[in-house]
Amino acid sequence: MQRLKCLSVVRRSLQAQSHNRYITTAIASQPHNYSQHNHFQEEEVLVEGRASSRAAILNRPSHLNAITTPMAGRLQRLYESWEDNSHIGFVMMKGSGRAFCSGADMVTIYRLLQEGNVEECKEFFRMLYRFIYHLGTYLKPNLAIMDGITMGGGAGVAVPAMFRIATDKTVFATPEVQMGFHPDAGASFYLSRLPGYLGEFLALTGTRLNGAELVACGLATHYSLNAKLAWVEERLGQLMTDDPSVISESLAQYGDLVYVDKSSVLHKIQRIDKYFCHDTVEEIVDALTASEGHDALCSTALKKMREASPLSLKITLQSIREGRFQPLDQCLAREYSTSLCFISKQVSGDLCEGIRARLVDKDFAPKWDTPSLEAVTKDMVDCYFAPLPESEPELNLPTALREPFM
Repeated sequence: MQRLKCLSVVRRSLQAQSHNRYITTAIASQPHNYSQHNHFQEEEVLVEGRASSRAAILNRPSHLNAITTPMAGRLQRLYESWEDNSHIGFVMMKGSGRAFCSGADMVTIYRLLQEGNVEECKEFFRMLYRFIYHLGTYLKPNLAIMDGITMGGGAGVAVPAMFRIATDKTVFATPEVQMGFHPDAGASFYLSRLPGYLGEFLALTGTRLNGAELVACGLATHYSLNAKLAWVEERLGQLMTDDPSVISESLAQYGDLVYVDKSSVLHKIQRIDKYFCHDTVEEIVDALTASEGHDALCSTALKKMREASPLSLKITLQSIREGRFQPLDQCLAREYSTSLCFISKQVSGDLCEGIRARLVDKDFAPKWDTPSLEAVTKDMVDCYFAPLPESEPELNLPTALREPFM
């Protein structure tokens, strides 16, 4: 632990010098009632301490632990302080209730967009992506217990962890295209590194995976029955170590062997590759349509893609394809630019339509700005991948001080 302490102290000293201006600006840009959020954010992110470890508990069970701006800020500060503390060997994150984390609080994003408050939306994505990069470059072993719903940004704060525990209650998905958005929070990084074209399939259809499937495809490292989690956490709490191998052995000792169900999409990976390997969404749809009559996978995928925003589908495919050749920091920076494009006043129509239909008013049928794939031009897609204007600062990640391990 002494080695980690020395590295951490040096790095934090340099980071403080180079990022004081950013921190001051971030605080100054908070809404006028930011201080009123402090009490609530402490309740929404609880802390559990053990002898040589700490746990951050996402505590908005009635909102499926959806992440807000104050929560992202508190998580960042907690993980920074734990990384600097030589008495803490490892850290973990878990959720309250039936979810680990359902992702970003898109209902709040919807309200802010309706009010025309784009700046607060930008601040949310900036803080969330910076925290995810911090997780992806963490100096100490860290765990995520993905028990329950783990979707969107919730997956984004789980996948960078060194150890990712799935359970029989885990439900994973990246459903952003059905909300007129794009899989973000690092999704273009981790989805693009799944076997074959599974990442494209998950991103374009929003298909759900269970805990066993997450272990099989590599998104989770360990599996435990929900009923045994208390034993797993008790065992972890007794550890006095910062050695990943010791943690791994403990997880293996209390983990469960699991097998993917015969009906799993992972048993159809060759067919997924056949349909989703194509260069364009139109070609993928054509391939699925040609086999729709004799392959249930095709009809199910087509149904989900037809419910999605055509613009989101094309942006998402390009994002996954670019992510395959980019490190985590570049994926996050690109996703940030794309997210800002989505939430700008000129192009927020699909996003508001999708959030309303999925989260606000289930009886509402979205009317996408571009109702068909044919209506989505290359220029329309390219603008989401263009550099931000000079007046809009890029996502500022400390890449010179924190090199991603993954």
